[in-house]
Amino acid sequence: MSSQINRLKKVLFVITQSEIGGAQRFFLELLPRLSKEKYEISVAVGSTAAPSQEFADSLAEQSFKVFTLNHLKRDSGFLFWQDWRAVFELRKLIKNIRPDVLFLNSSKAGFIGSLATVFPSKLTTKNQKLTTIYRIGGWTFNDPWPWWKKRFWIVLEKISAKWKNLIIVNNQHDLEQAKSFKIAPTEKLVLIYNALDPYKIALLEKEEAKLKIFEKLSKVSGRIFQAKTMVGTIANFYPSKGLEYLVQAADLLKDRKDLIFLIIGDGLLRASLEQQIKDLGLENKVFLLGHLENARQYLPAFDIFLLPSVKEGFPWVVLEAMSAKLPMIATKVGAVPEIIEDGKNGLLVSPAQPGQIAEKIKELLANDYLKKEVGLQGHQTVLFKFSAEKMTKEIEAIL
Repeated sequence: MSSQINRLKKVLFVITQSEIGGAQRFFLELLPRLSKEKYEISVAVGSTAAPSQEFADSLAEQSFKVFTLNHLKRDSGFLFWQDWRAVFELRKLIKNIRPDVLFLNSSKAGFIGSLATVFPSKLTTKNQKLTTIYRIGGWTFNDPWPWWKKRFWIVLEKISAKWKNLIIVNNQHDLEQAKSFKIAPTEKLVLIYNALDPYKIALLEKEEAKLKIFEKLSKVSGRIFQAKTMVGTIANFYPSKGLEYLVQAADLLKDRKDLIFLIIGDGLLRASLEQQIKDLGLENKVFLLGHLENARQYLPAFDIFLLPSVKEGFPWVVLEAMSAKLPMIATKVGAVPEIIEDGKNGLLVSPAQPGQIAEKIKELLANDYLKKEVGLQGHQTVLFKFSAEKMTKEIEAIL
């Protein structure tokens, strides 16, 4: 038994926060597929507050060791006292676990985690080498920030790349940016697409999903809803998600009385979105449903899925919506043009262009054949191009 335990490779995954997003979805897709006969897996999660414990609970249910990094927070500024405490907190955890591989996810954890390994000799046992892998789900310098903040993060990525053995990006656009900005030598960069198994997503039947959404709508609005055409999205309320453009598109379609817009999610921008909806008189048109556990199960309730983001890496929700055979309208950001062929398995629009969104919605609503066909083609795309088995094999080859 002891010899079997000794053969296990220890991997410590680190992530900044527990709120379900792209990096968390990567964990939930990958970790259960990694062989327990090859790897001893631990997960360290920052203490950023989340609306639920869905992420941590899911990991715990699958018997993964989960540690909380109390000082690792997403919105604590940068390299202030809180962040330095996070560096030493993580360094202590690494020293206790003695992993063979440190697998960092997200920009903040990427810098803090690699900084914690600057003096690796004290973190490993004799004859042991610590390998640091960094997976970025979308460069943070692509966020809608001032130019100086974008430049600041480019510099940080360049500095910390020296402390990393390998950098994984999940789309060609980010790979080309890494080369263009000379963030790291080409031999340190690898492209691995996000992927999932469309047959393992637990989706409600369409009528049941609609019924549950109508029930939630009634609680939110205080009135009873009957059958409506629903354009929906699932997103954390961050500036990068471009949710204000969804609201603006809804305003352009306010004459379509049968059409409503739903946003499942929550976050810091909720108050500003609520004010925008009120200012435009869209209280009966656009509805914020808040955080829902296992939100993707409600996807079949939507008639059209909309991704209005101004910045993405490789959005998992696109694969999930395509797995549900939903007709997709998405902005040309990050990996989206690598997933969607315009007019075949979805429709593409430019970011921050609500007029284009409104026109594509009208196009789908006027053409039942197109609406059905792009949904079916989207499902086929996930099945044959973005399989979870392929992603897992590529990650294991690196580990």
